[in-house]
Amino acid sequence: MSRSASFLVRSEADLKVDEKSLQQWVVGFCIIRFDLEQGQLIEECYPAGCLTHNEELEVAFSSFPDSVSQNHNRSSIHDCIFFFRVRRQGNPQVAHLPSSEIVEVNNTQASQMTASDKVLKQRSKIQTGVNSRYLYGFVFNRQRHDERLKRGGEQKSVVILSHNPFSSVFRPLLQIMGPLYFDIGKKALNFIASYVSMWPVPVPGQLMELPIGNATLKVNLPPAHCMPLDCGVLFEELASPIAPFLPSSQSVPQGLFHDADLFGTFRGLLMQLWKLWELLLIGEPILIIAPTPPQCCEAVAGLVSLVAPLLCSIDFRPYFTIHDPDFAHLNSLQEGAAFPPMILGVTNLFFLKSLRRIPHVLSVGNPVMNAARLPFSARASTGRIPAGPEGLSLPSLSLNRFTPSNFLNAMKLRRDGPLCLMTEHKEAFWSSYAPITKPDTSILNRLIDAGMSPRVEESMSVVNNDILRRHFLELTTNFLAPFGPYYRPTTPSEGSSPYVDPPPLPTFNAEDFLTSLSVRGPGKFLLKRMKSNWLDLYR
Repeated sequence: MSRSASFLVRSEADLKVDEKSLQQWVVGFCIIRFDLEQGQLIEECYPAGCLTHNEELEVAFSSFPDSVSQNHNRSSIHDCIFFFRVRRQGNPQVAHLPSSEIVEVNNTQASQMTASDKVLKQRSKIQTGVNSRYLYGFVFNRQRHDERLKRGGEQKSVVILSHNPFSSVFRPLLQIMGPLYFDIGKKALNFIASYVSMWPVPVPGQLMELPIGNATLKVNLPPAHCMPLDCGVLFEELASPIAPFLPSSQSVPQGLFHDADLFGTFRGLLMQLWKLWELLLIGEPILIIAPTPPQCCEAVAGLVSLVAPLLCSIDFRPYFTIHDPDFAHLNSLQEGAAFPPMILGVTNLFFLKSLRRIPHVLSVGNPVMNAARLPFSARASTGRIPAGPEGLSLPSLSLNRFTPSNFLNAMKLRRDGPLCLMTEHKEAFWSSYAPITKPDTSILNRLIDAGMSPRVEESMSVVNNDILRRHFLELTTNFLAPFGPYYRPTTPSEGSSPYVDPPPLPTFNAEDFLTSLSVRGPGKFLLKRMKSNWLDLYR
């Protein structure tokens, strides 16, 4: 029985959609069909006109896996869920707004606005999303293989488009909406839209109950301080303190994609997580390659969540294709030119050659893993990582073993470089960066390897993710501690309004900061986990 069978679809007369309220959560819904002769075709786009023509093309290209999965039966259905992030190419709604409502991101204009003006502008932006520079697409893709159909099958995608990266909302919504569309057709779009338009305004950092049909989604939204700045978060919410204390419950989100499966995704590369954490802190470009879109999305989401409670301020693309307009720029970078700070998730091996100048390449995932089991949610990997050296890390959870053959294989991988993935996929990490933070073996030794049982592994993955998230949250919070005084404003003068004349923050001088930090040190927590050149990481 499909999952949609338990949902009662109301009559056409009851389906009323408040489009303004709908846009607080979603930009629109698309149904896209892949035609072998004509390519990607948008069959439905609701509401009409929510995308420009160029955006329609980009969304269509981003909504299908690069290659059709193999090993299907004569008549079989293969579903997978993944998401992408693309740059907006002009918002159709902006043209219809009065000029006073269009907010340009401009340093000159920003400096002339009072704090209260900014609050009013932000309040108008959250209703329309007019200043959003990126669009998130959450995809339910179905490949139906049937020799009785023309060309042996068909492939369609149901896509939810939003200005907000709320994976904890749109993943379960897709698990309802996708099967429902394939059961009842385009009526499903009106049905879902009518319920979403009745949802309350999203409140960052809160547990929200969102009714859908005769069910309710209970979801934690990421806090305001970690949301990308173009998402329309209210100005005053950004002023909230960053992680003032460690949460007593891990169900309280501390960053974007807090539902990503760190353990299941990086299980074969756990020793590399500390190096990856450093690369994210200093904004280094990373290419992530995986066999399927769900696996590369999960890896990108996991890395973005690794620096919580910090905002991941560099560009990240959970599923990047050669059709993205930014690819032409990246592909044309001259020899010696610095690669822009980005996290790119890809499945097409062509990127290994076209983006060969990217300094850090991470290969994750298992080609035979069932992609439908990894829809960027808290799931464990479905099978044990092979008991051999997978890349430059130690195998599986045997973290303290060293053998000459492991060392030689790791050296061979280093010598061959990422292009060895052209012949065989394997989990590995290529980077010449020398990390300052040491892997915390006490944390790794607490992780539980559940073996072959998927049911047991799934529950153990929850425990392991809790351990990893708490550690990296504590690591990031301790790293941020020396910056704390620079975020404490001076006492406002008597009679002044903190909203009209906000008290100034202390002036930050990098050299003065580093000098004082070298005198007092980073604190016991970091000293135990960093090498003697720890000041270089701050520098």
